[in-house]
Amino acid sequence: MSVLVTGAAGFIGSHLSERLLERGEEVVGLDLFDDFYDPRVKERNVRRLRERDGFTLVRGDIRDGDRLRELPAGVEAVVHLAARAGVRPSIEQPVLYSDVNIRGTSALLDLARERGIGTFLFGSSSSVYGNNEKVPFSEEDPVEHPISPYAATKRSGELLCHTTAHLDGITCVCLRFFTVFGPRQRPDLAIHKFARLLARGEEIPMFGDGSTERDYTFIDDILQGVEGALEFARNGKATQVASGPPFHIVNLGESRTIALSEMIRVLGDEMGVEPRIRRLPMQPGDVLRTWADTSRAGELFDYRPSWSFREGIREFLRWFEEEGSAGDP
Repeated sequence: MSVLVTGAAGFIGSHLSERLLERGEEVVGLDLFDDFYDPRVKERNVRRLRERDGFTLVRGDIRDGDRLRELPAGVEAVVHLAARAGVRPSIEQPVLYSDVNIRGTSALLDLARERGIGTFLFGSSSSVYGNNEKVPFSEEDPVEHPISPYAATKRSGELLCHTTAHLDGITCVCLRFFTVFGPRQRPDLAIHKFARLLARGEEIPMFGDGSTERDYTFIDDILQGVEGALEFARNGKATQVASGPPFHIVNLGESRTIALSEMIRVLGDEMGVEPRIRRLPMQPGDVLRTWADTSRAGELFDYRPSWSFREGIREFLRWFEEEGSAGDP
């Protein structure tokens, strides 16, 4: 039996695949290697995975039902991380984002139904909360007002999972990730992008006055949460504690916020560089703050995030320095 990890060549997916293999799991990794960012970065992410026993790499599109049906037999759980990512690009390409994120999720849920796969984890996002004024964000908060197409597609994926849990009894756990960072972080994300600019002595573009806040979550804490959620879903507890269908939405974050200006300052401190800031207007679709209430994750599967922001930055920078320009293979 194996776990299907979609987006296995990406930031979170490659780390998760490694962790599952270390636990003795067999992993089928599905990835399109699209050009949202340089596919060579993703090739590098899976280079070591491909050398491991128990790992099977499949190149394909999550929207391609025929390709999905060609996946190896024996998959008993799906961790669906593949998506067209990013708030700002989704505003420019809303149709593409809807097609990949909604149709692709529907196709994977259909695969789960066809094969009798009983466990489905969906990688959602804190962006579904929009500009919620109540903090920290709780899974019980209303999420009817997403402010970007990306956020809307993630909320749609959650609803599709709920429908599948209701109609087919598949245990679905939707994990709302809060601003994940660490080694292999996507090159388009702020910490990685700013580190490259600082290393080159270039200005940092800061959208707004620097007061926007994010609940930055180190990759190891996210992995702890995903692994916990997977066991929670597999061992039947997810069904036992559900008041209705076997469906749960769970926040995964650090439960603390860091202002944009503070993030830039800490990054500069750790790199030994004084940041030069270029101030720009706030961007459409950007939320003012994210902040996770993680009490539900703690109750359901003992989620206990432990990394401080500065410790995570140091770990990221160790990887960044080893990888040279950190964005090019």
